[in-house]
Formats: sequence, structure tokens, C-alpha cells
Amino acid sequence: MRTLGGPLPRALGLAFAAGVMLESLAPVMHAQQPRTANDSVYTDAQAARGRALYREKCATCHGDALEGKLAPSLAGNAFLAVWGAQSLSELAGKIRNTMPADDPGKLKPSETADLIAYILQAGKFPSGRNELGADEAVLKSIVLSAARPQAAAPATSQAPAFPAMGNLAQVMRGILFPSSNIIFNVQLNDPGTPPKPGQVGAGATTAFSWTDWGAGIYTGWQIIDYAAVAVAESAPLMLTPGRRCENGRPVPVDRPDWIKFSLELAEAGRAAYRASQTRSQQAVSDASNQLADSCMHCHEVYRDKRGFRPGDPAGAAAHCTP
Repeated sequence: MRTLGGPLPRALGLAFAAGVMLESLAPVMHAQQPRTANDSVYTDAQAARGRALYREKCATCHGDALEGKLAPSLAGNAFLAVWGAQSLSELAGKIRNTMPADDPGKLKPSETADLIAYILQAGKFPSGRNELGADEAVLKSIVLSAARPQAAAPATSQAPAFPAMGNLAQVMRGILFPSSNIIFNVQLNDPGTPPKPGQVGAGATTAFSWTDWGAGIYTGWQIIDYAAVAVAESAPLMLTPGRRCENGRPVPVDRPDWIKFSLELAEAGRAAYRASQTRSQQAVSDASNQLADSCMHCHEVYRDKRGFRPGDPAGAAAHCTP
């Protein structure tokens, strides 16, 4: 397996094989008609249970009226902008695997469904006669609602421009190299492993501590979240006009294949984040293959030149040319 920091073994379950298996099973799975939360998918009684649970588990961070406090709002335009076009299974997975932030993974599937029912009620979605089920297939068949389009920025926007500061190698080594290797590290180490006695900080793990000063500040799974976000958010930096390669050549930001590789990197970061939200080591290991492939596709064309070993300084003169 190719990685930014050297070879690591592939996860035992290959993402491709898993995808083929799921595709072969698709015809026999129970089909669900696509619905939205406007189709009365919960009951008032279920929302009442969810409201009681919300007040106990969620209100401190998300606000008494779901308006957002220490954590984001769970109602209104801001909430719909993030979750509106996604299925309820995505929202359920976020709640079930990562909430409450100080004690995640303890909610039962039925409790998660109750919380979603309350969120829907608070968002003015109509109630009905049947409760919202906790079954994954059911939740996947229901989309919250169409996301509302965001207003376009005015043409006279005074947002500052940020010209490139570092060359391409510096950006990759400073952001993408460490962030990607944190994700690759999941193949060998479970981010959810409890800290060993004597380690610094209550949440520290040797495998996922960024540096000693950061040990205990973030849990292993949070570090994976942040690394995946860093990969996705920094991918557009590959397209910053005026950036130079280490050898002084301009980064080929206008070439279609370079744009394609940058988009692949961004999607790989988003895929790693979605996998991390499941809190499953196997899911992130599978997603790390997509990240490795996105790096390899670009490196094969623009970095790894024939006659030079990867990382050989003598080969840098040919970097950034196809």
C-alpha cells in the first residue's frame, strides 16, 4: 500500500471487495421508497420522549431551544444547510457515535430515533401516526429536506486575498503529510483504545498523540476527525494561483488532471471524515485506501519520476511536470 510516510499494510477488509459484496446483495434487500421528513415520519409521543432525553443529555451544549450554545444549532437555516440534503441515517450515526461529546457511544438506537423525532418536531416537520424506526434501512430512506441555497456573496465583496506563502512541498509536508499519516495509522492502531497507565492526560494514547503538549487534550477519535478535515480543507491549496513547486516551477493549477487529482484528494478527506464519524477502525482503514490512491494518482504523474526513488532530492528538478 502506498502512503505519504512509507508502506503500511492494507486493512484486512478491502473497500473494493466490500463494495462488490454490497452491490451483489442489493437486489435482495428490502427496497425503501425515498421520503422526506415532511412525510410525517414520527409521532408526538416519540418526540416527547426525545425532548426529555434532549434536556438531560444535549441542552447544555446545544441550548434549551436547540438554538446552539457550546455546540451547533439543531434547528433553523444553519442546521438545514448542513443536514438538509442528507438522510436521517447520517444524522443518527452522528448522534449515536459521537454524542454526547463528554460520553459518546452510550445512546441506544431507539433513543437516537427519539432525539431525531424531537429535532424534527422543533423544526416544524409534521408528526404522524407511526414512530420513526431505528432501523438503518428505514433511516437511509428518509431525507431531512432539500437544503436551502446559500445567498451568493456580493460582487463587491471586500474579502482579503491570500497569496501563496509556502511552496507546494512545504504545504504538503506541513499539512497533508502529517494529517494523512494520522489517518493511515488507524490501519495499525485503534483510536478508541483506552490510554495506558502512566500516559500523559486522561485522553492520551501513544499512537495518536500529536505532541507531548497536546496529549490528553483530544481523544484518539477526535484527532482522526481533525486530520480528515485538514486533508479535505487543504486540498484547494493545491490550486492556489501563483504557488511554486520546490524546484521553482509553477504549480500546474490549470491542467485538467491536476484539478482532477485535487478534487480526488478533497473527496478522500471527506470520505475519511465520514468513516471516522462511525467510530469504526475498519471503516477508517477502508477509507484510508481511498486517500492512499488519491495521493498515488498525483504522485505517479507529477512526483515519482523514472530513474529516481520516491523522495530522492535529485528527482525534485522534474517535479510538477507530467
